[in-house]
Amino acid sequence: MNDRSDNVAPLAGLRILDLTRLLPGPAATLHLADFGADVIKIEDTGAGDYLRDFAPKVANAAGRPANPVYEATNRGKRSLAVDLKQPRGRALLLELAAGADALIESFRPGVLARLGLGWDVLHARQPRLVLCSISGYGQDGPLAPQAGHDINYIATSGVLDQIRARGRPAVPNLQLGDLLGGALTALSTLLIALLAAQRTGVGRWVDVAMTEALLAHHYFPHAALDAGSTPHGGDTLLTGGSACYGVYETADGRFLAVGALEDKFWRAFCEAAGLAELTTRHWSQGEAPGSAAAQETIELVATRLRSRTLAQWNDVFTAVDACVTPVLTPAEALASEQAAARGVVHHAGAVTAVGPLARLSDHQLELKPAPRAGEHTRPLLAELGLSADRIDALIRDGIVRCAT
Repeated sequence: MNDRSDNVAPLAGLRILDLTRLLPGPAATLHLADFGADVIKIEDTGAGDYLRDFAPKVANAAGRPANPVYEATNRGKRSLAVDLKQPRGRALLLELAAGADALIESFRPGVLARLGLGWDVLHARQPRLVLCSISGYGQDGPLAPQAGHDINYIATSGVLDQIRARGRPAVPNLQLGDLLGGALTALSTLLIALLAAQRTGVGRWVDVAMTEALLAHHYFPHAALDAGSTPHGGDTLLTGGSACYGVYETADGRFLAVGALEDKFWRAFCEAAGLAELTTRHWSQGEAPGSAAAQETIELVATRLRSRTLAQWNDVFTAVDACVTPVLTPAEALASEQAAARGVVHHAGAVTAVGPLARLSDHQLELKPAPRAGEHTRPLLAELGLSADRIDALIRDGIVRCAT
């Protein structure tokens, strides 16, 4: 990868108005900011994005109390605090929209329209503007008005049913609904609409339903249904029903992840683990996942792997091409040789940042701190051409707020 200081960031010149809160929307616009887009975080004049107060705080790079999740998902953005319930506040947003490429929001369906800022109004003001709306269930349908969080979206999409531990659905600490269904889906479809707008001059309304995005990616359970079987989490090939694909405890209470799906990897695993007698006991050779025979093989593997520590097994499998890796803790993953070699972990004071999302040639991540609510209100309004006196009046009347 080249690192030339004279290169222009790939999304330089793109302006995104971000009205989202919490995780899905800010995570999506984070990636846009990382690649050079000017992301303007539009916050209310009260608390602003309440993700700031959602978790324990640490001191950020400037020594101020900060929420690490907020800092990590909002770096590189600018913040404008404006009261959209006031006509003058809405007028300011429309002025901003006239010079923007996209607006992304995550209100409940209908809220933006009730504010007088719906798709028809925005499209009339700026025909090439892309509007991206993120919600749990989409802009219509019987569930559209309902509140929800990640656990509700993965439950409603059938994903949670397939993630099981000890026979019960297990809640993952990676927000699949918010991040796969919301952030990454919004990022990709927003960029699709922006590409179309560049070609045609006409923007589109992108309706991101987190449950639908999860549903669209749930390939294996749907394939099982098409084949006439009912997928049971814990019993299928990719959910722990086969010895070749699962998590096993070691002698010191740590865990190994075994992903020997192909027969060649399974044979390599068995031979390295001292289980050569199990090389023919693989799903590709007729041992059905979830069967009594498969469970017996799982127990034999489990017994063997419990005989050594994680470090001992790691010494064995490091040199073996068998898709076997240690289950790292978050701290170990951040400090790993692989992460260091790739240069993806960055530290700003007590806050850890990971990025960018992927390497692009001739692009280097420029870390900038997350904004305080209203930190850039004055300069952003000045960019719109407002005089200092008018800005002062807007502040005095409570239409906008500046960070203190």
